[in-house]
Parts: sequence; C-alpha cells; structure tokens
Amino acid sequence: MTLRLSLYFLALFACLSNPVLAQGTETGDKKEEAKKAAEEPKVFVKSFTGRFNDERVAYTVTAGETFLKNDKGEDTASIFTVAYTKDDTSNAASRPITFVFNGGPGSASLWLHMGVFGPKRVVVPSDGRDAGAAPYLIEDNPLSILDVTDLVFIDPVGTGYSRTLGEAEGKDFWGLREDAKSIAEFMRLYLTKNGRWNSPKYVAGESYGTTRAAQLVNELQRTFTGVALNGVIMISAVLDFHAAEFAMGNSLPYVSVLPTYAATAWYHDAVPDKPESLEGFVNEARQFALNEYSVALLKGSRLSAEERETIVRQLARFTGLSETYVRQTNLKVGDFRFMKQLLRDRGLTVGRFDSRYTGEDFDDAGEHFDNDASAYGVDAAFVASVNDYLTRVLEVDFTKRYKVLDREPGRNWNWSDRDGGWPSYVNVAPHVGRGMRENKDLRAFFANGYYDLATPFFATENAVAANGIDPDRVVMEYYEAGHMMYTHVPSLEKLASDVRTFIIDGKK
Repeated sequence: MTLRLSLYFLALFACLSNPVLAQGTETGDKKEEAKKAAEEPKVFVKSFTGRFNDERVAYTVTAGETFLKNDKGEDTASIFTVAYTKDDTSNAASRPITFVFNGGPGSASLWLHMGVFGPKRVVVPSDGRDAGAAPYLIEDNPLSILDVTDLVFIDPVGTGYSRTLGEAEGKDFWGLREDAKSIAEFMRLYLTKNGRWNSPKYVAGESYGTTRAAQLVNELQRTFTGVALNGVIMISAVLDFHAAEFAMGNSLPYVSVLPTYAATAWYHDAVPDKPESLEGFVNEARQFALNEYSVALLKGSRLSAEERETIVRQLARFTGLSETYVRQTNLKVGDFRFMKQLLRDRGLTVGRFDSRYTGEDFDDAGEHFDNDASAYGVDAAFVASVNDYLTRVLEVDFTKRYKVLDREPGRNWNWSDRDGGWPSYVNVAPHVGRGMRENKDLRAFFANGYYDLATPFFATENAVAANGIDPDRVVMEYYEAGHMMYTHVPSLEKLASDVRTFIIDGKK
C-alpha cells in the first residue's frame, strides 16, 4: 500500500469512526441546504377592507421578494415590494395598475407609500412644524387611490429590504440605465406572474423617482419589451440636471430657482409691500426670470452699470434679500446661500425640501445651514411608521434593517446614459417626448410644490417646454407646500384628487 493510499484510508476511517467529524460533515450539508432555503423569496399575504374616496374596497396586500436572474438563470437581486390589489377580479385584466417608487437615488418607497397613496398614512404637522418623537399617529387613509388603481410600491436594489444576490454587486444596479433595467425587469415579471399584461399601466415617482420614470419610458417602450405606458406621474420632478448644478458659468439653475425664491420670501413675509396673491407674485417672478434675468446672466460682464442696478433691484424684490447682498453675489444667489441668508436676521434658516420649515443653526454667521429642517422635521415619523406597519400590521418577518435612504447607491451611481462619447449632463426629458411620439396614449402628470427648493417647479416647466413633450398631453398642478407636498393636508387632498382624476381620464 502506498503512502497516499494509507493516508486516504486513515482519513476515511477517522471520519467514519469519529462521531464529531461525521457530525461536522452532516452539519455542513445542513448548512448548505439551509443557505439554499434562505435564498428562496419570502412573501407575506394579508387581506383587508378599506374605504377610499367613499368607496368600500376589499383588497389583498402582498409584501415580499421577487428574484431577478441573469442570462444564466442565476439569482442576481431580490426586489422587495408591497402590492395592493382589489379582490374583485371581474375586471382584473383591464383594471389600471400603478408602479410607485421614490428617489434618492438610494431611497425606499416609504414616502409615497405612507404619505399619500397607501391605505395607511402617518400624520405629521401640516404647517411646517417638527413632528417630534414617537408615538406618531398612523391612521386609515381614505385619500388612497386604491379605488381606481392597484398599487405596487417598489424598493430598488440597495433600498428597503431589496438587495443583491449571488455574485452580483451593487454597481450592477446602481446607475441611470442599470437601475431602470432592473425595475423594468421586475415589472415584466410582475405582469407575467399576475396576468396583468393587458392592464392600463402607470409609473409614479418622486424626485429622482421621476428621473427613473422618464428613463423607464425609454427602457420599456424602446427595447421591444412591449410595455406601452398609459401615463407617468411625476411628483417633484427632476429631469434636466443641468438646471440643478449651481456651478461657475452655468446660469440655468439661477433662472430656474428664482420663482421658488419668490414664493419662499412671500410665505415668510420677507417681501416689501407683499402682494396678496402668491400665484400672481410667482408669475411675475417667472416672467422676470425668463426675460430680463436670463438675458442679464447671459450678458455677464457685458451688462452696463445701469442695467446691472435694474436687475439688482428686481432680484432684491423677488428674493427678499438686500440689494447689497444681491450685488455682492454678482446677481447669482445659490440655493444654499439663500436658505441661510433669507431669515438670518431672525436667527432662522429655511428648509430645502420645503422652505415653509425653519431651523436654528449653532450660529448665524455661516454661509450654509447646519441641516435641512424640512428633512429632520419629518423623517423619524416616516421611518417609524413604515417599520411599524411592515412588521406589526403586515407581519413581514425580517430582522434586517429596512434601508430608508442609504447613501451608498448615490455615492456609487453611474450617471452615464450612453456608451462612450463626450461627457454630458443628464437630461431624461427627451425620453418622455419621444415616448409620446411613439405611443399616442402616453400622458404625463406633474405635481409641483411652490416651496420646493430641491426640485424647483420652474425647472420642470422649462424641461417640459424644451424637450419635445406634447403640452396637450401634460397635466401640470401646483401645491402650496414643498417637495413632499403631502405633508400639508390641503395639498395632500388636492394631490390625491388630481392623480385620481388623471387615471380616470386615461380611461376616456
């Protein structure tokens, strides 16, 4: 017997005769089986009845995972969703279905879920005050649009409970095109598994979610996927990122945000001889921005001294800032400067997501605020409500963290919309225009907050006007609140009604 054979039989004998080693082998097999079992999608189903828009609706909630696969049939990602479907199946094939997501990139869908469209909502102060600490009121939401459409709330990879699987990495999903492809694939799987291919289809997004929605128009309608959308619902839209980059030599952001400065100054009584009408004052600011101000910025140093002083006086009037400060900024007041400067004399800052909110910094001398009062004013309430709802009401049995707004996807996001070529800024608005030209039924709804400094409404108006989007198929609505206009009760009621009407009109 050779040395190699001797060692082999010794090892085999030891394994068979030693109960500890034998048990280790068996345990290893069980661990492998358990690992495989753990990688099966988890789904949690419950039934409820609610009253929405004064209609009694029996519905089923399906909270769970959908696994995406690569071309080899290997699992690459788990997409967590919460789907609400009406139990009356007599018209299931023709009943509208709306896929809903938030933005970030890196945000889960809790904001639209627990704020406006879901059957439950968290109540926060309507007047821009801090929501404070728990317990928060989580109540039935009669404004939910479940009476006119089924709803699927989607958490993209890296948000909520959604994650990568197998050998896949975050970078495979974190990008303008990568993200849209994964959501489009989820939608295809959902439509197939649930027999909904012939249903009217809508996508609804907020903030970067509107960027995703526009990219999805391209992904779904331009790649023979066969998903022609009936409508895109854009809440606090950002389509042309050129208008969001406050950089040297780029005048567009300053023009785009000016009407929102005017609305904010008007709200906080910082406007001299304050006009009675918010809408009238905002429209004045629009016309000034579109005409005199845009031309002045284009002229730059070619402005005469007289022209310059005329612009200074008008900017001071619309922004509520002093002529001296406007002059010192060379006619370009950046958004973070404005948030700090407007109420500096009162020792307050204004919020970015909603400029109705005010905050107090450690000191009043800095150029930027310490933190966004409109973010920390409501975030704890939404985080607590979604976790309470998922775990206690829907009994979703996960102990891993529900990622609300994870920074890792955003830090590693691939913003490129093409392969090779010259670098360019992101502008997805042309996708909507082309989508309309190639789908006669595609319509777009835009919800704009007057007090939203993160995604200003005038930037949205300009993007829509400049990128081939059919104005006859666009619904543009405005709300006296900010980015999350549904934190303001009158705006919440109007938004729910406006979206419901948009979907109903799509049936005509």
